Amino acid sequence: MPENAGDGALAAKVDHLFRTVRPRTGGEHTFEEVAEAIRARGGPTISATYLWQLRKGLRDNPTKRHLEALAGFFGVPPAYFFDDAEAERIDAELALLTALRDAPVRQIALRANGLSAKSLEAIAEMVDRVRELEGLPRPTPPPDASR
Repeated sequence: MPENAGDGALAAKVDHLFRTVRPRTGGEHTFEEVAEAIRARGGPTISATYLWQLRKGLRDNPTKRHLEALAGFFGVPPAYFFDDAEAERIDAELALLTALRDAPVRQIALRANGLSAKSLEAIAEMVDRVRELEGLPRPTPPPDASR
């Protein structure tokens, strides 16, 4: 159980996964879908109501098996719920995946594939300048930006 789950951190993480990790249809997964998928994978018994309670912070003490099942469904490691640094790294990756769902963003990324490091740096600077002109905040660097 995460040390800080009592302060709403668990609910915030569960909510973030529901809002961010979406089916191909684009809408959020329903609590029923998640509960059924966990059962179908041989996971622990979990109800749609219990998932709703976890997301809303009405329940904050799930078993390790429930957290592992939730993590498996949403495609994140169980450490997402236990380790804030890991959760931060995963959230950055989820933000990138969310951005890539946007067709124009995906097209720009695909068109930039194969360009030299110098060209990619120039494009990044242009994007940063346009964001500044539009009053948008600077994006957080991707998780592997230091490599």
